[in-house]
Amino acid sequence: MANKEASVAELTGLFQTSAAVLLTEYRGLTVAQLKELRRSISGNATYAVAKNTLIKIAAANAGVTAFDGQLQGPSALTFVSGDVVTVAKSLRDFAKANPLLVIKGGVFEGAALSADEVKKLADLETREVLMAKAAGLFKASMFQAAYMFNAPLAQAARAVDALRQKQEASN
Repeated sequence: MANKEASVAELTGLFQTSAAVLLTEYRGLTVAQLKELRRSISGNATYAVAKNTLIKIAAANAGVTAFDGQLQGPSALTFVSGDVVTVAKSLRDFAKANPLLVIKGGVFEGAALSADEVKKLADLETREVLMAKAAGLFKASMFQAAYMFNAPLAQAARAVDALRQKQEASN
């Protein structure tokens, strides 16, 4: 009994501290496949297999109702602490290679996500890619601004040079 209470407390804490929680069913996956899945998301998330009754209690304790009615069969939760898009991509890619993993839904910033919405999240670009694109846009904007600031100076220099040459020619 104390072990179950400790498990519920741990799951509740993970629900409360995670950026997102994704629900999957893993029926038929081998231990080796589950290890591979855990390894693929290890930098950004924790994959936890738990009994449905414990998940229900922990979710209720954390105020999460998104999984009500979805906890049938062997369930596992992906508690995302890093980039949600990266984890969603990893789960989607793993599910493509291992069809026995079924993404059932999730919770992101307090909002419930359907399985299709989790897949749409996986189609987004990662934070790093978006940051690189933004940096590229800023760099391009800076070059354009520098050119615009230098263009009038260059025109003025050419005009002054043309006047100087005209004056020298008339003298």
